[in-house]
Amino acid sequence: MDGGQIAALIGAGAFLMLVLVLAVPILRLRHTVDAATRAINDLNDQAAPLLRNVNTTVENVNTALTQVHTSLDGVNIQLAKIDTMTGHAQNVTANIANLTTVVSAAAANPLVKVAAFGYGVRRAASARRHAEEEREVRTTLKQQRRAAKRGGTR
Repeated sequence: MDGGQIAALIGAGAFLMLVLVLAVPILRLRHTVDAATRAINDLNDQAAPLLRNVNTTVENVNTALTQVHTSLDGVNIQLAKIDTMTGHAQNVTANIANLTTVVSAAAANPLVKVAAFGYGVRRAASARRHAEEEREVRTTLKQQRRAAKRGGTR
């Protein structure tokens, strides 16, 4: 055997040793890959029902949101009607305020005159009553004085 063949034989032996040394980690790596594959399959088996439940929940939420949207449309229609009624009520209120101003302006002057006349009549009646009471008091005092003078001179 010459030197080239011996070098080839040594190279082949070294390659065989390399393959044997690498076979153990590769076998362990295969077990790791198998375990990871099982974990992924288990996760897939557990996630599928969860995703179905999530899809059902999302569909229910979409249905509820559609109902809420419909309700809000109804509320907006009612609010528009209320806005119209409020506008009409505002116009009626303004018209009543204007009418009140006109009526009070038309009735104020005669009412003030009637009130002043009533006050004057009451004042005159009070003064007349007071004067009559004073006259009666004076008359009574005079009669008492006369009676006292007559009773004292006898």
